[in-house]
Amino acid sequence: FTEKEFYQQNFNPQEYLKEYYRLNEGQESATVFLKQNLRSLHKMFSLDGLRGDTLIDVGCGPTIYQLLSACERFQEITALDYTDQNRRELERWLKNEAGAFDWVPVVKYVCELEGDREKWAEKQEKVRKKVKQVLKCDVTKANPTEPVSLPPADCIVTTLCLEAACKDLPTFRSALRNIGTLLKPGGHLVMVTVLEETYYTSNNQVLSCLRLERHEVEEAVEAAGFEVKFSEVQPVTVVDVHTNCTGVLSLVAQR
Repeated sequence: FTEKEFYQQNFNPQEYLKEYYRLNEGQESATVFLKQNLRSLHKMFSLDGLRGDTLIDVGCGPTIYQLLSACERFQEITALDYTDQNRRELERWLKNEAGAFDWVPVVKYVCELEGDREKWAEKQEKVRKKVKQVLKCDVTKANPTEPVSLPPADCIVTTLCLEAACKDLPTFRSALRNIGTLLKPGGHLVMVTVLEETYYTSNNQVLSCLRLERHEVEEAVEAAGFEVKFSEVQPVTVVDVHTNCTGVLSLVAQR
């Protein structure tokens, strides 16, 4: 299994962004997958009760797509990732530095889902203002942000993270309990998880993924002290050499 140290040493965020997040430019399969996930996040963050002051993004990677709907519902965002170069890449975009990844097509797509494509610049600004800190985290630790202790948040979003960070089902179940400690009682967990995937590739490297089925994810969420409020699977229809996932699970649960 691809261990966290391999990511720290070898993962290239720029290549990963180019491969998976260039809307309508790169692989058709990547575009379909991304749009599907953006629609799911839009739907989940439109659900009643999904709002509050603080949101923690667990395993943000170098990406912001998972915050584009969330930033309309929460005021302060903390982004967490294990890999130093992912956090640096994210901060380049947050600080609007030269050479940062261009998220504009993705932001426009989400604005379109919300009914106004022209609000894209405003939305980018909103994300940049609301992300207050970017910190290192390790979901296998009882306190994932150790040595920092964060005040419990109203919501956690975690997309395409745990299945790549957890080598087996017990580790996955324990990681969900660990990130659950970052939430207030009554707080929400918003998840996007690939199903039945054992690998994905980036920058010509094969990275492992824990093969999960829908019932395993739902049971793990419930065992971590949550009640599942929304759960939906989108099948993956476009054949893709970069991954072997068969579907994507979108899930909202309340602690």
